[in-house]
Amino acid sequence: MTPKLADYIEAGYSLTPDERLQAARMLRLSVDQDTGSDPAEVEAAWRDEIGSRVDDILAGKVELVDADETYRMLSAELASKHR
Repeated sequence: MTPKLADYIEAGYSLTPDERLQAARMLRLSVDQDTGSDPAEVEAAWRDEIGSRVDDILAGKVELVDADETYRMLSAELASKHR
């Protein structure tokens, strides 16, 4: 990781959760645009990924966690990295 990237990530910790989500979405969109990804190909890849995840759920390969617990886990992880 470059120092510039480390500084950027550290600065991101001061954002609210909603701001971090918005930044993540915008960065992801910029990667798709930079790589010249065809939107139809991206959509197809996401459909495949979602299908695979649903299959894993139905097969009992993964343990589902409710949203509140997920947010608690993410908040704890972010807090530990911010210290």
